[in-house]
Amino acid sequence: MVKVDNERQDTSDLLNEFDTTSNFRNYTDIMAVIITIIAVGMSLFHLYTAGFGVLLALKQRAVHLGFILVLIFLLYPAKKKWMDNKKILIMDYILAILGAVVSGYILVNYMELVRRAGIYTNLDEIIAGIAIILVLEATRRVIGWELPIISSIFLIYAYFGPQMPGMLAHRGFSLSRITTYMFFTTEGIFGIPLGVSATYVFLFLLLGAFAKRTGLGELFIDLAIALTGRTTGGPAKAAVVSSGLMGSISGSSVANTVTTGSFTIPLMQNVGYKPRFAAAVEASASTGGQIMPPIMGAAAFIMSEFIGVPYMTIAKAAILPSILYYLSVGLMVHFEAKKLGLSGMSKDRIPKVMEILKTRGQMLIPLAAIFYYLFQGYTPLRAAFVGIVLAFILSFLRKDTRISVKDLIETLEEGARGALGVAAACACVGFIVGVTTLTGLGLKFTSITVALANGNLFLALLFTMVACTILGTGLPTTATYIVLAAMAAPALVKLGVPILAAHLFVLYFGVVADLTPPAALAAYAGAGISGSNPLKTGITAVKLAIAGFVVPFVFAYSPELLLIDTNWQEIITMSGSALLGVLALAGGVLGYLKLETNLVERGLLLISALALLMPGLSSDLIGLIILILVWFFQNKRVKDSTKEKISL
Repeated sequence: MVKVDNERQDTSDLLNEFDTTSNFRNYTDIMAVIITIIAVGMSLFHLYTAGFGVLLALKQRAVHLGFILVLIFLLYPAKKKWMDNKKILIMDYILAILGAVVSGYILVNYMELVRRAGIYTNLDEIIAGIAIILVLEATRRVIGWELPIISSIFLIYAYFGPQMPGMLAHRGFSLSRITTYMFFTTEGIFGIPLGVSATYVFLFLLLGAFAKRTGLGELFIDLAIALTGRTTGGPAKAAVVSSGLMGSISGSSVANTVTTGSFTIPLMQNVGYKPRFAAAVEASASTGGQIMPPIMGAAAFIMSEFIGVPYMTIAKAAILPSILYYLSVGLMVHFEAKKLGLSGMSKDRIPKVMEILKTRGQMLIPLAAIFYYLFQGYTPLRAAFVGIVLAFILSFLRKDTRISVKDLIETLEEGARGALGVAAACACVGFIVGVTTLTGLGLKFTSITVALANGNLFLALLFTMVACTILGTGLPTTATYIVLAAMAAPALVKLGVPILAAHLFVLYFGVVADLTPPAALAAYAGAGISGSNPLKTGITAVKLAIAGFVVPFVFAYSPELLLIDTNWQEIITMSGSALLGVLALAGGVLGYLKLETNLVERGLLLISALALLMPGLSSDLIGLIILILVWFFQNKRVKDSTKEKISL
């Protein structure tokens, strides 16, 4: 592993500060053993069902929710100020027991509930009401107030329908109808989001825990440094490559920024990058992992279920946009290094590729197996299961990667803990999806959005972008995507955007919200490592990730970028113009191409970028001509500068 000169900051402190899902009690008494048993049991349950067949949908999701509720109430205190208190309050025990009871109620009474076919008893209604309260409280403890408040507003809306104004009015529903609909059907708590969490998402989060335990993250960093370390601004390019790879597996912008950034940010600072820029590079690269095929983040699996297309169709569609995103970040890293006159790392600090592959290359086999299974049409659940099993088996090939019994238990526990935030969000956002289907709010919201945009697609896209950014400041990416997928994506589809492009548009802006101030958590986590100003780091991260804000508009207007209804000739032509557009965009935003740009050149580069990224041959030609002109002007300035130096 490459060593850095700076002392590594304690990543757990940063995770606790910026990632609320990592901020749980750490026990040292018998409770630690109990928590471990429950968490390991949860992981083993999901591994067993992945390998030998999942339960019926409602049962699988009920078991998943039961584990989640019990662990959350035991691990997360009701108030943050009680975090240091290792003693659990009686109320926490009661809530944990109730969490097991409400989930167990479905398992025990499943056949009876099926036979009654929607006829519910008073006890059913009480159990459903308790479950709703438990989910709201559990979500609040893990990820904060925002999502429970939004979900509560939707539940209130379902009850007070007749009192709502204008198009928002509906006939209203009784408390009995609302509670039972939310708990005993697969439309509310146990809807698609929790269903995906109980299968695909949990397995890939567990895979991430195994990858971390076997040193896959360090392997990515070492390989990236070996390949790019000696180039101009090498450590920053290594951060872009390694964080993109690891981010695709971890699915968490903040966690990825902290874990890989603890290595890469000091390296970037050592070669001369400013602390703010180094932190922004890591944050933007880590955030992009959620849109990076083939694994992407949890929201992509939910998208597959929402729109009814195979997961690999989504992964294939995301290939070109993700390349454009990372190319943009990489180019800005290169231009910044050229602007500052930075070099790469010294040869003695660069590991050799063959030595890395010889010692730890076997840990890439599980990823190769996952790719193979996905491309062969197997479910992501099966692919993740195979990846986990192979990661465990292959770890025994070398002593330094070998997973002992203790390591295995800790990894299974870590995987379960890592799933709590996502699962709670998926359960809670089920209220929003459920109310949307129960009241017909989705269709009404679509009509309202189309009316506000006056049928203008650009305005509808702009409204959706703003909504994603606002929601994303308080909600996890997965929750942001689910809410807007139910509310905003249908409006985009109605205005002519293909359904896959509409949902990817929502996903992109849900992802980049992690970089957008005032709550740019990924950027703030990076700033915690580099010691830079958090707000300025967030602004710099937005600049570096600018392609993530532009490219979604491009594929909304030109779905060919997502490989929708196109051919190879169109793909090559479109890709070429898009790549040149990203080059011009990076140069225009950062103010550098062959040398620092003047104001006119910078403006021309931005115009060129927009023209090249817009669909159409005429706009491509205009953008290309402008880019060539700027390149010519810069070349002339370089030659004139060289002549002046020679004459002196």
